[in-house]
Amino acid sequence: MTTAFSDALLDAAEYHAAWGAEQLETLGSFVPGGPWTADLQTRLFRRGGREFVFAVLGTFDPAERSWLWGWANPGLQGTPAAAVAGRARAFGHRYGVPEFTDGFLDLAGFPDPRYAAETLAFAAMGVTGSAGYLGVDAGPTTRLYLVPDDPRVPRAAPDPVTVPRFLLTGAGLFGRSARTAVTGYLDHHGLPRHEEPGRLRATLPGGSAMTVDLDPAGRVGSIHLDAVAPRA
Repeated sequence: MTTAFSDALLDAAEYHAAWGAEQLETLGSFVPGGPWTADLQTRLFRRGGREFVFAVLGTFDPAERSWLWGWANPGLQGTPAAAVAGRARAFGHRYGVPEFTDGFLDLAGFPDPRYAAETLAFAAMGVTGSAGYLGVDAGPTTRLYLVPDDPRVPRAAPDPVTVPRFLLTGAGLFGRSARTAVTGYLDHHGLPRHEEPGRLRATLPGGSAMTVDLDPAGRVGSIHLDAVAPRA
């Protein structure tokens, strides 16, 4: 029984936390709520008038409080639907993340097994660079976690107005290293950074200069933006 996630899993999740929060909001704006359908043969997910090709990360059984990766699911093994989950497995082998390489995880030892399942999906979304993830109830004993596998799904772009909010959100999700969350966000967007003790500097698209100061405990103390006025 798994009772806590490994440092390797939590570190990987934190590196993607700020970008992940931003991308999930972008996906939520693209795919509205409401009834949904998903066809494993065509890999088409439809909801609220939107559709996209998807891949299966895994499934969570609320009764058994267990997680099964898509690559380990006998009905999906070797199919395109399991390919993204397979990339998470490859990452796990390369970087020593056991939660990605064990096909079945017993989450009953966690205080909130469903939140543990969300953490697995979030981390896998991050390490595979997927455009978000969705968790949907596929029956009384199955919650399906899927990711878009379709270029039609929009990717988030840094906006000086919202970047501070996502950096603070990401730094607080796991609370291990704010510097890791900030650097992960900058790396995802290919933004060069300059690191100093207690400080990170970067230039956002459009030219706005950003300074992130960390307090003595390593938390985000302040975020300062010198916005560049748009040209007339």
